[in-house]
Amino acid sequence: MKLYAPSHIREIREKYGFRLTKSLGQNFLTDKNIIDDIIDGAAIGAQDLVIEIGPGIGVLTWEAAQLAQKVIAVEIDKNLIPILAETLREADNIEVINQDILKTDINTLIEREKAEAEAAGRPYAHVRIIGNLPYYITTPIIMKLLEDGVEADSMTVMMQKEVADRMRAHPGTKAYGALSVAVPQYCAEAQVVHGPASFFV
Repeated sequence: MKLYAPSHIREIREKYGFRLTKSLGQNFLTDKNIIDDIIDGAAIGAQDLVIEIGPGIGVLTWEAAQLAQKVIAVEIDKNLIPILAETLREADNIEVINQDILKTDINTLIEREKAEAEAAGRPYAHVRIIGNLPYYITTPIIMKLLEDGVEADSMTVMMQKEVADRMRAHPGTKAYGALSVAVPQYCAEAQVVHGPASFFV
């Protein structure tokens, strides 16, 4: 299934009359190389729980579901929910939640999933967070995940290069700021797994 193909995305948008919402910073991935880099960078295993931030039409969601035990996609736009129901209908290990990630208690979500998996005799090996983050709320999302102490083994997300540069900046440099301080403070390590687009792992 080539959900990332521009022609397929256009067809879906026309079918549902969907328009990208500027205020939500929406954009859909169409470059398979970038998609593969995000998935490979996340190192998803067959016993992993994946939480995706902003699935859009399900491009990353679908790819992650081919590898993970379960994928939970948190999408704020209610207009995308019926689209996701169609594009992801062939996968039985995906749950879509219509919520604002900034108002979602990720730790409670993870605890619930872990408890259910344990009870079913299929405990998760790792928790991975992935996503293609809207530029205007990239920093609030990253800060929320760090400040909430989300119990994830890795976060692999697409972001603007300048945001990734701020995360990895050293004291005294122009890019040094709140993110530069927060990442090491919360015992996280930032690295680029694809350029010029960047990801936080």
